[in-house]
Amino acid sequence: MNTLITVAPTGAEHAKADVPQLPTTLAELVETARTCQDAGAAMIHLHIRDAEHRPTLDPGLLKAAVDAVRSETDLIVQLSTGGSVHDPLESRLTVLDAEPDSCSLTCGTLNFGDDVFLNPFSFMSDLYVRAQERQIVPEFELFDLGHAVALGRLIDRHGLPFGGKVHCDFVTGVPGGMPSTPAALLAGVALLPPEVTSWSATGIGRGHLPILATALAAGGHARVGMEDNIVYARGRVVQANSELVARAARIATDLQRPPMTTDQAREFLGIKRR
Repeated sequence: MNTLITVAPTGAEHAKADVPQLPTTLAELVETARTCQDAGAAMIHLHIRDAEHRPTLDPGLLKAAVDAVRSETDLIVQLSTGGSVHDPLESRLTVLDAEPDSCSLTCGTLNFGDDVFLNPFSFMSDLYVRAQERQIVPEFELFDLGHAVALGRLIDRHGLPFGGKVHCDFVTGVPGGMPSTPAALLAGVALLPPEVTSWSATGIGRGHLPILATALAAGGHARVGMEDNIVYARGRVVQANSELVARAARIATDLQRPPMTTDQAREFLGIKRR
């Protein structure tokens, strides 16, 4: 089985002033998308910034980013519905108006450092149903073990998502969530509901490489990018997201699981062309 590589290039946490190479403008996002597709990514997970490089859920900026990446690459475009931890639930639902191929759907509330990332079950259900109606394929983000159980509740209540596939991503290493250890990741995999057809994993910071290696060895897939990790190796800061994608692609290829093409990934995830 080939490997689905997702790149998360920006996120909502790092400040442009602290990480000047972080892609925050539309031109930087498009160039990042191009180079990451060339390096082996098949999907891009987007957070958007405004003219002052601050996280935003502005509908016009979201739509412009989706359209630009779609016109310049063949990547699957996934928008974050998490935004930043300060965004209201109502605004997070409007992300679907930008008509992405995919959207993130976090399966529970958790402490996020000193803040709270709010995802009540009613919000999760509303987002799930809206994605079904708009034929947008969700990726279920699991930050803790209980989130795997909550995913099963969603499926029991609302049926399968559009496309009939259930893909989730374990986000490990957030202060307040599951740790970036092989044992924690494999415990989460053991709790996945039977409807899950595929999973990937993300390691925040120092957990980047251990989680990447564990996921690939255990039959999972990979998410990498500067949203999650800005250090390539000890003493070396990441200069471009494509570096992280290329390394993941090399490791996957060495394990006889080369990166999926974008066409293979669309079929794998049940995503239609828009």
